[in-house]
Amino acid sequence: MPRLDRELLKEIVRSQPVSKVAVASGPGSFTGLRVGVSFGLGLAMGLGIPLVPLPSLDLQAARLDAPATAIVEAGRGRYYFKLPADEARLGHPAVIPATYPLVGNVTDRRTLLAAGHRFVPDTELRSVAEASEILLGTAREVPYRNLEIEYMQSFTPRK
Repeated sequence: MPRLDRELLKEIVRSQPVSKVAVASGPGSFTGLRVGVSFGLGLAMGLGIPLVPLPSLDLQAARLDAPATAIVEAGRGRYYFKLPADEARLGHPAVIPATYPLVGNVTDRRTLLAAGHRFVPDTELRSVAEASEILLGTAREVPYRNLEIEYMQSFTPRK
């Protein structure tokens, strides 16, 4: 976070006591997750407060009260997605069921729209901060050393 320098962080902590740190635990970008989780872990440890992982797809789904398919970019034209009451999966737009509208931040929606998907309008969505607050109501704290990041990717060496 470029704006979150040391002085700004001190100001935030002084103005409002921080009682726990929430981090997006994936799935998502390998490097992005590692950077975000490392920052959150360091902050929680430094302040001596609990750490709470929030699954990325659950976080996206919590932005809306109605059923929707949560989606996060996975790279190479693929997406991590989760239908209501289902497990997270990885796939190209054509394998993602179009049963529910999509909710999630994606860079380019064209391939998903071309595959017959529709997005929930941004004006109908809660902010990520509001969705986090909802998830924090039931999320469980984890010991620092037990935090797990969900990458979902499997890599096979090329021959």
